[in-house]
Amino acid sequence: MTTASDWSGSIGDVWAAEWRRTDRIFAGLATQLNAAILDMALSGSAAIVDIGCGAGTTSLAIAGALPGRQVVGIDISPSLVEIATGRGQGLDNLSFRCGPAEEHLAGLAPVDLLVSRHGVMFFPDPVAAFSALRRETVPGAGLVFSCFRASTLNPWATELVVAAQGESPPPPTGYVPGPFAFADPDSVRALLSVAGWSRIDCRPVEFSYRAGEGADPVADALSLFQRIGPVAPILRQAPAGERAAMLGRVEAVIARHHVDDAVDFPAAAWLWSAHNDG
Repeated sequence: MTTASDWSGSIGDVWAAEWRRTDRIFAGLATQLNAAILDMALSGSAAIVDIGCGAGTTSLAIAGALPGRQVVGIDISPSLVEIATGRGQGLDNLSFRCGPAEEHLAGLAPVDLLVSRHGVMFFPDPVAAFSALRRETVPGAGLVFSCFRASTLNPWATELVVAAQGESPPPPTGYVPGPFAFADPDSVRALLSVAGWSRIDCRPVEFSYRAGEGADPVADALSLFQRIGPVAPILRQAPAGERAAMLGRVEAVIARHHVDDAVDFPAAAWLWSAHNDG
């Protein structure tokens, strides 16, 4: 389980330090997500809010493409907001806030589009959160976000975890905040509906999860996965006498995905859209 407090603390700090490599991971997804965001943005004129904005990549892309719209990125990690703010210097229509999105939205009205790149799967109570978010948008406002599909469709997670500990972890029972919390589309559709959103739709997308590149892509990916992703805590918590063998097995999996000058894993996500028709 990955909680909001994790993101406001140690995990947020790691992602802030690794923002260049995490942007690289999601580059293939960003192209598809940003196109969906810009398509929905055509029907509005008020502020656009990026929930769980991280280091600001989506906010930057949207603000640059829509200079006439105010774009606000919100994240609960002070370290990530600091990085995002620095990257956004020079864009007058872009700003960032630190804290829960639900608490900031009221002061940003009117808001007619909420967006997120993999930033909405960590709410302790997703129905309450999406209800609060909807209430702070104008009638007709849109929602666009991405999230991972099943872990079995994302071998950068499953293959590495199996390599490290010999078996896949049991699937969670019910909603558990974390990277795969929104993998089940029926559950997500239901919670958005209960939260008052309508015209709910999703489509599957695939992208290349670029884990390594440079002079030694395998070493680059091994370094990354010791910092980011489901296998990282397993490796950190491994008994000293077992860690070297675990790293060797993880490296072997990474090497199988090494082609030419990069390490690319297949990745699968959902692109969701919905509207506030209340």
